[in-house]
Amino acid sequence: MTEPFLPNPAIAATVSPPVMEARRWLEGVLLPLDMPLINVSQAAPVDPPPVALRQAMADAALHRAEAHLYGPVLGNADLRAAVASEVSARYRGGVAPAQVAITQGCNQAFCAAVSAIATAGDQIILPTPWYFNHKMWLDMQGIGTVPLPCGGDMLPDPDMAARLIGPRCRAIVLVTPNNPTGAEYPADLVARFFDLARAHGLALILDETYRDFDSRAGAPHGLLAQPGWGDTVIQLYSFSKAYRLTGHRVGALVAAESLMVQIEKFLDTVAISTSQLGQIGALWGMENLGDWLAGERAEILARRAATVAALSTLPGWQVKSAGAYFAWVEHPFAESSADLARRMVGQVGVLALPGTMFTPPGDPGGERHMRIAFANIDRNRIAVLADRLRRLSA
Repeated sequence: MTEPFLPNPAIAATVSPPVMEARRWLEGVLLPLDMPLINVSQAAPVDPPPVALRQAMADAALHRAEAHLYGPVLGNADLRAAVASEVSARYRGGVAPAQVAITQGCNQAFCAAVSAIATAGDQIILPTPWYFNHKMWLDMQGIGTVPLPCGGDMLPDPDMAARLIGPRCRAIVLVTPNNPTGAEYPADLVARFFDLARAHGLALILDETYRDFDSRAGAPHGLLAQPGWGDTVIQLYSFSKAYRLTGHRVGALVAAESLMVQIEKFLDTVAISTSQLGQIGALWGMENLGDWLAGERAEILARRAATVAALSTLPGWQVKSAGAYFAWVEHPFAESSADLARRMVGQVGVLALPGTMFTPPGDPGGERHMRIAFANIDRNRIAVLADRLRRLSA
């Protein structure tokens, strides 16, 4: 009798999807009717896109034949041009449509970027706490992750990063505003990482999924205005949060035109082209929802302020940083956040992700912290969340 086939050992060794794991904690849990679940585990809009955007997509589905066909591998020309124009204006730089790729969400943009520049045995520097899907992709590809611990202000240190660069290092990854901490990286800090990456011939991968909810006015950094930025910078973006298009999977990647040759190879083998209806919706949103998006940003910033205010009143809890969709919060209990997160579900009806899902095994910082994705609950529910956490027993 032949032996059954075995899974790819790199994928088998990769952690299970954390959000799906957390959802399984709800199985068999019966909460009282007066204590409905407060879910602050996932950073995704829970409401559908605005009606006008849905109508535009519905009209396209009915009347545009190309909405149901394969499109260009690197994305529709009109959306690539719109992204190039918007990015050039926002960052006061020069980005051409040929330097833009449209992807199936920002996760795919990250996978494409990494696959275009690194191979098994190479290394990439990730600040910790990290976005777990980034770590998962590196593990699946056999690419070594070099952790760069953030300081108490949840900002990474370029000088520390410089000491971590080895002969097989290919890139440094920054996420700003950050997932999971919410920290907004100052422009001068991002510039220092740019200089470091350029000096060592590395890529600087900037994941700016949450840039539409940055609290700062103006450009968050000036890298795309730098001469020859494409020799170093790969910028990633998502339309999911801006226009609530999570289910349609539309992201963008901005990089040197020469790298697009490699990006196109990757995209062609995993999706061929991004959803046509998603691209149509993203373009319509860019052209018509500027005021609406400004209102969404104002509401998220208000929820951020409410979260910081509410959680700061809890004895022993400390908000380390907050921004975009997230607060990174230190808890006061002796147990690991991994155990606390599961206890919170049954005891107070709160589903949140433990810091251990965003850090290397055994990292004391991960054990001491929780990620609170506050963007999906209104200010009244934020107050209820704080009250629930206050009732947690030691």
